[in-house]
Amino acid sequence: MTKARSQQVSLDTTPYYHCVTRCIRRAFLCGYDQYSGISYEHRRQWVEDRLMLLAEVFAIDICAYAVMSNHVHTVLHINAAKAHGLSDLEVCERWHRLYKGTVLTQKFARQDPMNKAEQVAVKLRIDQWRLNLFDISKFMKALNEPIARMANAEDKCTGRFYKRLLPFALRAS
Repeated sequence: MTKARSQQVSLDTTPYYHCVTRCIRRAFLCGYDQYSGISYEHRRQWVEDRLMLLAEVFAIDICAYAVMSNHVHTVLHINAAKAHGLSDLEVCERWHRLYKGTVLTQKFARQDPMNKAEQVAVKLRIDQWRLNLFDISKFMKALNEPIARMANAEDKCTGRFYKRLLPFALRAS
């Protein structure tokens, strides 16, 4: 029986995790499909570019990765201390590199004047984003979702592209 991801990840035990994401419906992530005669090798660059962007945004270090024909391996180091050391503005700016945010967080990022209620609302949102910056699930979603959308558009289909597997904790023996 599988365990929930929240029960698999314990930063007290280890900050290192091996995550695997694999394609479903016989989809090719990259490489050459001998049955259709189509090369999907350009998609490897999609994954690498996205990983490099996420490494700049998240407080998760990419120790290693491998992009295979139908799956991706990543070895991640969760750096919670780094996320907690960021200012509210830095958290907001990092999150806005991936997502639009809200009208209030955009106002905060521009450093426009805000009333007390707006400041409280922004603080609550930024506190959540700070936690998201070292969340494996948020990281993997930010990696997989855009690539799945691009691949589905290219393949002229809809539906799931990936099956995300639970992370494996890496411990010293």
